[in-house]
Parts: sequence; structure tokens; C-alpha cells
Amino acid sequence: MDPWTDSPRVRSDSMSSSASQGSRSKTVLRQRLSQLMTCIEDLSSDDEASEEVSRTLDEAFQLCGRFIPSDTFRLHMVTWNVATAEPPEDVTALLQLDVQPPTDLYAIGLQEVNATPVRFISDLIVEDSWSHVFMNTLAPRGFVKVTSVRMQGLLLLVFAKQAHLPYIRNIRTTYTRTGIFGYWGNKGGVSARFSFYGHMVCFLNCHLAAHMNYTLQRVDEFEHILETQDFDIEDTPQIRDHKVAFCLGDLNFRISDHGLHFLRSSINSGRLNLLWDKDQLNMMKKKEPFLQEFEEGPLNFKPTYKFDRNSDTYDTSGSKTWLGFNGKKRKPAWTDRILWRVKPKSLPSEDDDDEKASTSTDDGQDECPILVTQDKYTSDMSYGVSDHKPVIATFSVELKKGYDTTLVHVSPVGVWSADQDALLTYTVQEDFMSSTWDWIGLYKVGFKSASDYETFVWVREGELPEINEVIQISVDKDEIPLLGGQYVLGYYSTNMQSIIGLSTSFQILESKRAVMEGLVPEDVNGLNK
Repeated sequence: MDPWTDSPRVRSDSMSSSASQGSRSKTVLRQRLSQLMTCIEDLSSDDEASEEVSRTLDEAFQLCGRFIPSDTFRLHMVTWNVATAEPPEDVTALLQLDVQPPTDLYAIGLQEVNATPVRFISDLIVEDSWSHVFMNTLAPRGFVKVTSVRMQGLLLLVFAKQAHLPYIRNIRTTYTRTGIFGYWGNKGGVSARFSFYGHMVCFLNCHLAAHMNYTLQRVDEFEHILETQDFDIEDTPQIRDHKVAFCLGDLNFRISDHGLHFLRSSINSGRLNLLWDKDQLNMMKKKEPFLQEFEEGPLNFKPTYKFDRNSDTYDTSGSKTWLGFNGKKRKPAWTDRILWRVKPKSLPSEDDDDEKASTSTDDGQDECPILVTQDKYTSDMSYGVSDHKPVIATFSVELKKGYDTTLVHVSPVGVWSADQDALLTYTVQEDFMSSTWDWIGLYKVGFKSASDYETFVWVREGELPEINEVIQISVDKDEIPLLGGQYVLGYYSTNMQSIIGLSTSFQILESKRAVMEGLVPEDVNGLNK
């Protein structure tokens, strides 16, 4: 079976987790157009017909505009238990960098990143090797790390196209320990949330309890994470409060009942459907209402655990027992999964009166709808550094933007070079919770994260600026790169933990000081000296 074969597209939306807004709106539109045709046939007066046609068409187009989002973004997700291995040199196939339409967001969840005490402490000082390889691969393509969160071996990375950065706001991260009585972070969940063009989105990377017999514990751990993680955000304090929540990770659910021979025979013959009913997650979804809120595409790819390293062969060496003897071979299983949940529209209870019912519905979801369509759900068998294979899912996220204006406009003034002090201006275009701890960074085009600046200046101290007030700040020439190049300015909000304003790219000229200091050869009569 070709692992890259597209699986059927699965769609969900913010109106209902079981039906498509687009389908409903089209159904209503067809009904209105049918009524229109009936009106035309029944009415005898041309004036009457014209008036009725106009009214019905107007109503139909209002329905279309209300329910059908106008902007589509592509999300690429990866989950991989890397089993303490170092990253491969090339992860481009994993990220599908040249796919069309191009990706807008990446969410990468890793489990069992090397977290020995010495290694973990060193990773706190500098980025870990896995973060490095993804940042170094994505930055040249114009992607910037939005945020990351790590708890021992659990790591979640979120990247976005540079153009989207000013529309990603109110970033928060948190984590929950569940392993070894909750004191050691070898199991649990790490999550990141933010507002994307006004839509509240959350990503949760989990590593749940292992072994065949711990199905109920896995379910309990997942529910515990969902119920206890708190982002200290008033409107979306928990994961399920977000309009869209994605859960990825090594959920560790196994395939029950079937023996090893039947499992491998079914996999080798491509009859994966024979295994779905005994997949523990599928089985538990029939019993647990909170799991039924999450959707998942069909498992049309081979189980991703457990493999011999650097091969596509399932486990051939039995696990070691405490006496050193070989134990049973691990059965193949779909341990690595990607799920998603679109917040359902709250419905009034039967006992509510009309007035209460009208206030209990989530009107904001009507005005700013969002549609989530899974385009691909597969694995990549070509990577063998771990005993797990990475799982990939891509989504089309259609939404009506809640805002499309940056909070701050920032711009360079005049010519920039290290031969003289430079000027920049910034203007607050909409009210937000600004701070004198906000700063403006100078970033080379292709920068990796908000902290990857060449230099920065603090915003105006003391009194905060008024809306539309133009503030001018000087940048010391000693802080400007000597060699020049293409750069952007970014306004970083401390309270929102994100870049909320980006300038267009501009050229910093190579300075005379660079020649004087021998960084570049002197040019005399067109020749390098």
C-alpha cells in the first residue's frame, strides 16, 4: 500500500462536529432557489415577480456569506515517538515542503526526546537538536517558530509563515505530568494555544501510559489532561474551550484480542480494516462521550509501532525481561495518532425558556465560522531512527477572519547602515494591553523565532502611546549589522508573547566600517583589493 495515498477528506466545523456548515448552507441555498423558481412560476405580475426574485436572492446570498468562510489555511501536523534518538539529517520529506497548496502552519509533536538529566539541562540553555533541525529546515522557507513547550521527553513545536505572525496572538503554553504518580514528566501532555485571526486554537501533544492492559488508564490520563490544564485565559481557560483543538502524540492504544500472526497477515495483505474494530481507541470511543467529541481520519496506513530500528520490519527481537531473557515480541499497533475536535455549538436544554435559550447559544461561532477538513492522514515509513514511524496529517482550515489589521504598524525611516544611527517609527493601530516591556527587534529575513533578533530597542518608556500616534525611536549605529542584507522590524508584545507587528522587508546597506575592519575587501576602481 502506498503510504502517501490520500485518505478520504473528513470535514468538521464550529457549528457541529458531525455535519458540514458548507453542506448545510448549500442545502438551505438550494431550498431558497427552489422557492425562487416557484415564485417565478406562480406570480403573474412582472413587478411582483421581480420584487420576489430580488428578496429571495438577497436572502440566499446572505446565507452564503454568513456560513461559508472566505479564507483557507493549510495545517501540517507530525507526531513521532523518537525513542531518544538523534534527528536524521534530512526532514524535508516529513514536512512535505514543496506540496501545493503551500503550508501555512506546522505543529510537530515529539515524544521520548532524549531527556537524561545532563542532556535536559543543556537543552534548557540552548535549543535541543530536534528543535534545531526543524528550525534550520523551515526558516529558509519563511517559517518562524511561533512557540514551543517541553516537559522532559515531550516536545511541541509550532511554526507559521512569517506573514501570519502579526495575526497570531495571546500565546500560552502549559503541561501536565501523569507518569510515575505525576511527579516525573515521562508521561503526560504539553500544549500550546493562541488566537489565529481571532479563532482560538489549541494543540496538545500527549504521551500516555504504555502496555496492552492499560487502556482505561490511558483514557483516564487523557481526560485528566483535558480537565486540568489551565491557560490563565478568561475566555478559553481549558483545552475544550477553544474553537478547534488538535490532539497528537503517542497515545499508546493497542490492538486487542488478535494474535501476532493474524495481525501481521492482515497488515501484509493490506486488509487493515480487519483490525479497526479491535483498536482500543476505536473501542473506547463507543463508551466514552468525551472521546466521541474528537474526530479522526481512517487508519489507512500500517500500524506505526513497533519496528526494528533503521528498517520497515516489525519487531523481530523479543523484549528483555528483568532476568535478561527474551520476552514476547511487541504486537504492531496504531499507537501514534492525530485527532481533532471542533467546539460544538451549545444547545439549550428543553427546560430553558425562549429568553434563556437565545443567550445560551454561541452566537460568535455563527458570525465567525470555521471549517476543518482533513486532507491526508498517513505515516512515513522511510524514517528509521526510532522504533516508531512518524504520522502525518494535513488539514484545510477554512475560516472567516475575525481581524485582518495588525495591532501595531512598524517601519524603518530613511537609509539604514552601520555608518550612522538609524530611525524607526511605530504606530498603535488598535487598543491592546501594551507594556513598557514591549520591544522592537531587528530580524534578518529567514529568522527562526522571536528571540532570533540581531538587536532590539525598547518601546517608549513611561506613558503608553495613544492610538494612531507616531512614535519615533533611534537605533544606535553600533547595533546595526556591518555587512547589511535584507531585514524586517518586529514589534514584540510581552503580554501576548508574540510579534504583533512586522515591517515590510528592507535593505540595510553594507557599511564603510565593514571594509575598514576587514570584513569585506575594499573595492577600488571596480576591483576587489
